[in-house]
Amino acid sequence: MENDIKVFQETRAKIKAYGYFTWLMGWDQETEAPKGSVEYRTKQYQIMATEMYKVESDPLYLEAIERLHQHLDDITDPDFKTEIKNTYKGLRIIKLVPMNEYIDYQVLASQGSHIWAEAKEKDNFELFRPTLEKIVEFNRKLVKYLETDELKGYDILLDFYEEGFGIKEYDLFFNTLKTELVPFVMQITEGKPKSYNRKLSKQAFPVDKQREFSHYLMDVFSYDKNHGLLKESAHPFTSGVSSTDTRITTHYHADNFASSIFSTIHEMGHAIYEMQNDLKYDDTFLHGGTSLGIHESQSRMYENMIGRSKAFWDLHYPKLVKLFPRQLRNIEVDEFLAYINQAKRSLIRIEADELTYALHVMVRYELEKQLINGTLKVKDLPRQWNQLMKAYVGKRPRTDREGVLQDIHWSGGAIGYFPTYALGSAYAAQMYQAMDKEINVEKEIAENNIKAINLWLKEHVHKFAGSKTPKEILQICTKEEFNPMYYVDYLKRKFR
Repeated sequence: MENDIKVFQETRAKIKAYGYFTWLMGWDQETEAPKGSVEYRTKQYQIMATEMYKVESDPLYLEAIERLHQHLDDITDPDFKTEIKNTYKGLRIIKLVPMNEYIDYQVLASQGSHIWAEAKEKDNFELFRPTLEKIVEFNRKLVKYLETDELKGYDILLDFYEEGFGIKEYDLFFNTLKTELVPFVMQITEGKPKSYNRKLSKQAFPVDKQREFSHYLMDVFSYDKNHGLLKESAHPFTSGVSSTDTRITTHYHADNFASSIFSTIHEMGHAIYEMQNDLKYDDTFLHGGTSLGIHESQSRMYENMIGRSKAFWDLHYPKLVKLFPRQLRNIEVDEFLAYINQAKRSLIRIEADELTYALHVMVRYELEKQLINGTLKVKDLPRQWNQLMKAYVGKRPRTDREGVLQDIHWSGGAIGYFPTYALGSAYAAQMYQAMDKEINVEKEIAENNIKAINLWLKEHVHKFAGSKTPKEILQICTKEEFNPMYYVDYLKRKFR
């Protein structure tokens, strides 16, 4: 077994090194590379990717993983055992799915976004339908190839993104939202949406001042500028390869200054998580978050539960007024708070407010479940989408563009991904409650001591990186199993 461990560790080091350089290329491409460099960079990327594939598919490496997995019980280091288990699990597709089918699917998925974009632009679902039918058909075959005694059907796709969470767990979650949250949302959002001071949405907020406030926020949240930085991109994101190099981006719109504020805070939530991973995981495959849902819980907690709180803005609103004295003249902090926490029925998921967001995700979960179990045909997707949006969010789309064609995810084959968006917000509410029992969270926010919150989360969530499952992290952090009522109660308290 010693030789297999050596082969695994040496190959892992090479994969991590190749990954570092391809990551740098991607970061550069998204943030500041000149447009004219695309062709040359792509040529270099293809060579790098080819060499990386050779390393990853080396028979000696694959055989070492196979043997180590066979002797999993003999491995005494729990972190290394988890790493081998996860790596072996990641090889399922290579081992069980016919290569020609998988390659054909990869080609289809790579073309899907272009076909989807054209269909969305032309507001014509029929242009995208044949491609989506093939994507759904492959995923239905994929679950047959990969099914085990424990995992079958849609559960397999859900498990790709959130280990241990399948239909049983998600049904419990979303059925709770249907029963407890949907009637509350309909009540709160009934009638014409409340209007806010036109100064908050109808003025220009200079980008240079927005940029200054984003950098101010980095200090407020104790974002480590020695191991991270902030740049601009079309779509905000977090990108990192180790706890010593985790970077974020935001965007600035002169006509929507709140967007940059909450994009910056959201991405810092992701980044602080990875920066606070234990250093020992940097050279392993365990660095990063344990799952998409747990990762999203951190960004949502920072953005919504901290960043949209009264305690936060009572302290930091004067700084915003100082940067935008003309735009915010005679607008009190409570009016600003109401503006950034407004709730209304909306059609577009990425523009949805905190109260209704999970219901947008619930629509997609119901549809995916039906598509994979065969009770819904792709051709009937727009009709079913519109019905569920009316039932859960209270608003029916008038076009495919603002309905079934609004998201890019399905065009690339990401089925099973959407539910983690809502799950992250629910995790956040449960974690916040547990944290508040040990430290007075609101007091720490009011005293400009978010570092204390960071440290608590480091000890209870962040330091474990990917060494624990989502359920294990939740148990360590909250000493309970997942309970969606924390989320429902939080939203009702806030929006009532």
